Formats: sequence, C-alpha cells, structure tokens
Amino acid sequence: MNLTIRSAEKQDAATILHFINELAIYEKEPEAVINTVEEIETKLFGEDVRAHALICEQDGEAIGFAVYFFNYSTWLGKYGLYLEDLYVSQDKRGAGAGKALMKRLAQLAVQKDCGRFEWVVLDWNKPAIDFYQSIGAEPQDEWIIYRLTGQALKDFAQQA
Repeated sequence: MNLTIRSAEKQDAATILHFINELAIYEKEPEAVINTVEEIETKLFGEDVRAHALICEQDGEAIGFAVYFFNYSTWLGKYGLYLEDLYVSQDKRGAGAGKALMKRLAQLAVQKDCGRFEWVVLDWNKPAIDFYQSIGAEPQDEWIIYRLTGQALKDFAQQA
C-alpha cells in the first residue's frame, strides 16, 4: 500500500466536501453541513485564503483529508497550527493514513516555528482519543470551548 500526503488543490473541492459530509455523519450531525464546493473553492483556494487542506491518497485514491489554519499564542509569542478537521474513510482506517496526516501537520508546525499544534475531539470519540494519546498528545481538560454562531453571533455583533 502506497500512502501519500499532498497539499489540496482547487480541483479537490468536491472530494473535500465529500469527506466533510462523511465526517458529519460519523459525528452524528449530517444536517449541520451547509458548506458547498463553491465555498470550499473560495475559502481554501481563493484570493484571501486563511485555511489550508491536505489530501491523503492510497495508491492514487483520496482516502482522507485534513483542514488546518494558523493562530497566534500571545503567551508563547508564536504561531500555532490548529487542526479543524481530520477524516479518513471508515473502510480505509487502520492503515496509517490518520497518523500520516498528523505527522505531516506536525512537520508543518515545526517548519513554521509554531509553538503549538492543537485540535479538539468529541468526548465520546474513544478511537480518536486513543489514537491522539498514542502519538503523545495530551488533553487540555481545564479549558471549555465557547462559541457564538448564527443569530446569536449576529445579534451580539450588532449590539450597541
């Protein structure tokens, strides 16, 4: 089996959306995806790109992806690499694709002099948690994620 990791290209937009939908099904929220091929083309490959993607291929067939972006740690004074999504097709798991994607992301973080490589995982996703711990990642249990979205975000942004 031949695994390769490459930077995603504009023509991968439909494949990325396919993986996003598969991930949403796995995470029990298939109705939550409103993204489109056109949005992916614009946001990942357009003029004002702020996020990036990798494609994992096995013998030339796309079997997984990762989407990431850079943030900034005021305490470290360094950028960090934040993994937004990582997904490997269910029938292709166990062959090292997830580890290969994570390793490439870690290499990018080191190349870019990042102080951190971070992501979140659903608390019920034991296979992912076990995998992340197997590569040396540690949970940050003291942090709680907060989110403003949809109408609440718009309402707050417009408050006087």
